[in-house]
Amino acid sequence: MSRIGTADDDVAGWVTKSPELGGALAHFSNAVYTRGRLPLRVRELARIVIAQANECTVCLNTRDSTGPEAGVNEELYAHAHEWRTWPGYSAAERIAAEFAHRFATDHTGLRDDEDFWARCAEHFDAELLTDLALSCAMWLGMGRMLRTLDIGQACKLTL
Repeated sequence: MSRIGTADDDVAGWVTKSPELGGALAHFSNAVYTRGRLPLRVRELARIVIAQANECTVCLNTRDSTGPEAGVNEELYAHAHEWRTWPGYSAAERIAAEFAHRFATDHTGLRDDEDFWARCAEHFDAELLTDLALSCAMWLGMGRMLRTLDIGQACKLTL
């Protein structure tokens, strides 16, 4: 049950309680999904790893409808918890998953891990890393807010 009144478990309806900030957040979210330069598999793996850290049901249930052409399928999502070892992920996808996981669970450890940054530089230039970081910031914040306020936890979204 929503902690901010009657939102009928609607992921979008709650923004009317703060139209200016909610609208800005909607624009940020739209930019992540429509303007981001990350390859779709990289984006979706990082997103689902953040969703797992947040324990956000709506985020865990969200799927990208354009994904099959780009290799985004249920297998990609199903093995996200195995991002370190599952052989179906590329090296770049593993780096993105590691970044997302550590961004959500140990951001200062990530900041100080020179080995990670050396490995990351092999797969991400500054522009793609910026897109990854901004995307993770949006997913982490939105997912935690939705989970904390118990909004949309029964929803299943298609991007």
